[in-house]
Amino acid sequence: KSSLTIQFVEGQFVDSYDPTIENTFTKLITVNGQEYHLQLVDTAGQDEYSIFPQTYSIDINGYILVYSVTSIKSFEVIKVIHGKLLDMVGKVQIPIMLVGNKKDLHMERVISYEEGKALAESWNAAFLESSAKENQTAVDVFKRIILEAEKIDGAASQGKSSCSVSLGSWDSIRYPEKQTNKKTVRVSLQPGKKNAAGHGH
Repeated sequence: KSSLTIQFVEGQFVDSYDPTIENTFTKLITVNGQEYHLQLVDTAGQDEYSIFPQTYSIDINGYILVYSVTSIKSFEVIKVIHGKLLDMVGKVQIPIMLVGNKKDLHMERVISYEEGKALAESWNAAFLESSAKENQTAVDVFKRIILEAEKIDGAASQGKSSCSVSLGSWDSIRYPEKQTNKKTVRVSLQPGKKNAAGHGH
């Protein structure tokens, strides 16, 4: 998930990182003619035993949950994280997107596209597969969550210039201060403990 973020922001593939460190990135992106200023917060790793800080639910407009298609464990953990996420946000309608990462590792795949899509549909969530080695799939992930957030926000977002997104093992989007022609999107990324070894796409 961190590799996916770096591919999106910097256009390069990084195979290793420290999952215990929180990093912040910024990126300008245009979606349907609207310019967004993305602030991406790559948080420390979460696992099925982690407790979400309440700050992860403040001013968030959408979440991206990321698992590895090469790991059954990550697929199971993401279900637990989704449940905790719902407990945290309550009955507020917030878009959730499920992303199956490492789709380029065909020989190591253990979670099929159909399994990921079925899980996303059971959550009423958007679904994409991605690879941190392929810039376009990384871009597609961030564009999609913005569109999902705009769908729910609808007319209320007209005239708003900022949007925050949180991303990773789960992610989110917010709409803070207004600007003239630009929207600000804050994205917070969160990996599962499965990446504790520091390797991932």
